[in-house]
Amino acid sequence: MTESRARTPATPGVLVDPLSNRGVAFTAREREALGLTGRLPSGVLTLTEQARRAYRQMRAQGGDLAKNIYLEQLHDRNETLYFKVLGDHLAELLPIVYDPTVGEAIEKYSHEYRRPRGIFLSIDRPDDMEQAFATLQLGPEDVDLIVCTDAEEILGIGDWGVGGIQISVGKLAVYTAAAGVDPRRVVAVSLDVGTDRTSLLEDPLYLGNRHPRVRGARYDAFIETYLETASSAFPDALLHFEDFGPGNARRILDRHGGRYRIFNDDIQGTGAVTLAAALSAVKVSGVRLRDQKLVVFGAGTAGVGIADQLRDAMIRDGRDPERAVAQVWLIDRQGLLTRDMTGLRDFQQPYARDPGEVADWARDDGAISLLETVRRVRPTILLGTSTVHGAFTREVVEAMAEGTERPIIFPISNPTSRIEAMPADVLAWSGGKALVATGIPVPPVTCGGVTHQIGQANNALLYPGLGLGTIVSGASQVTAGMLLAAAGAVADQVDPSEPGASLLPPVDDLRESSALTAIAVVKAALEDGVATSKPTDIEEAVREAMWQPVYPDGTAS
Repeated sequence: MTESRARTPATPGVLVDPLSNRGVAFTAREREALGLTGRLPSGVLTLTEQARRAYRQMRAQGGDLAKNIYLEQLHDRNETLYFKVLGDHLAELLPIVYDPTVGEAIEKYSHEYRRPRGIFLSIDRPDDMEQAFATLQLGPEDVDLIVCTDAEEILGIGDWGVGGIQISVGKLAVYTAAAGVDPRRVVAVSLDVGTDRTSLLEDPLYLGNRHPRVRGARYDAFIETYLETASSAFPDALLHFEDFGPGNARRILDRHGGRYRIFNDDIQGTGAVTLAAALSAVKVSGVRLRDQKLVVFGAGTAGVGIADQLRDAMIRDGRDPERAVAQVWLIDRQGLLTRDMTGLRDFQQPYARDPGEVADWARDDGAISLLETVRRVRPTILLGTSTVHGAFTREVVEAMAEGTERPIIFPISNPTSRIEAMPADVLAWSGGKALVATGIPVPPVTCGGVTHQIGQANNALLYPGLGLGTIVSGASQVTAGMLLAAAGAVADQVDPSEPGASLLPPVDDLRESSALTAIAVVKAALEDGVATSKPTDIEEAVREAMWQPVYPDGTAS
């Protein structure tokens, strides 16, 4: 009797490596050269044909989460095809691969887990960091961008532990699709410091550390180790921090921003894109930036980050720094913030008011309300980052309109269930005078015979171009001048002078928008003296740096 031996052929590596896999786009000659004979159907499709088919398959999925999962599976198989589909339909797919659908994907991460993507660093094994980065087999000059998160404040859903890696992955996807940051030169990182979410700790399938979040000195040491290790392994990389808790995000940026190439999108990106909307609004209102008076309702990381950006812009417009700070009023859960309050965060303290200044202001249960503040201050800008739905009441909006001819009102909390006021109400209550931008997509609003296009303060309008500009310039830091330049570049892409015009550009052509922003950022890095690369032709350098989703053999068309 002859012994039979089963033979299992090895899968050719090129088909399992998403960076090199082309699927049925491999030509007959390539298949033979790469050892793929018989491993693929006979037909050969171009990248464009593959993208049409993949897009149809994606559209056939049952819901947004299913579409997200399909696209991530495509991402895991063939990165070029994934980015071709994403780039061809970016405005449609941005909410699928990122906010808001990525939030649902994060909640179900441990149950929908398919394959690892990125680097997972545990606070319980800090000594593993160097070895973890070494597994990437990338040299010191091979990484341009690292996005990390500790997942304490994911979008509007809070603490989701190790599932937050999807935030890092999604953010990097937008960087590539919107600005052409090379996907071969980026790394997603999860900083797993535990979770305070009981449902995760009790879930037998949860994949992260099963203990409460570590805080204090041990947490700070872990972050310090991460910064030292990442910057040592990849000294040219921009270190992007995403969705950290308010107590940590600002402290990390303030403590380490001068030593490392750090960018925090929740603080700096949100601030800069809102500043872009303000720059557009100022062109219409006629009130110079240095003369603006800002009331922020919701004095957390995002709100104060925006205040900081506007303060810096006022200073650059000629306002004395001390006076610029005095033109900002912060309101949080305890009402208008004053210096005699306990528990103020360090980043809130510079804007807290002298108690004597407001001694005769009306109080409600001991707190100075938003309405009282607006009536007393007569601000030109009202910003909402509170997530308190309906906080901008009719009385508040009417008080804004009484105090200034063209009130700038930005209710940017999201989702819709948490927005401070809907634009239709803001426009109606202000008699059509308000200049409005939101944090959610809103259809056009007709008021007084004028159709108003409502700009969305979407960070994707800004951070991809800012990141690309930082990479091209080799900037050693992300400066206030670079952020202001990015905001100005975004604002310059719209003409707000027409009645009802949007204050911000749409996301329909983010590639071109990001290129223009990157050019402005490179110029600012050179002016601020932080650029380590000084291209003679900045526009050419930016456009040449933008990775394109094409197969190198020309099967793209």
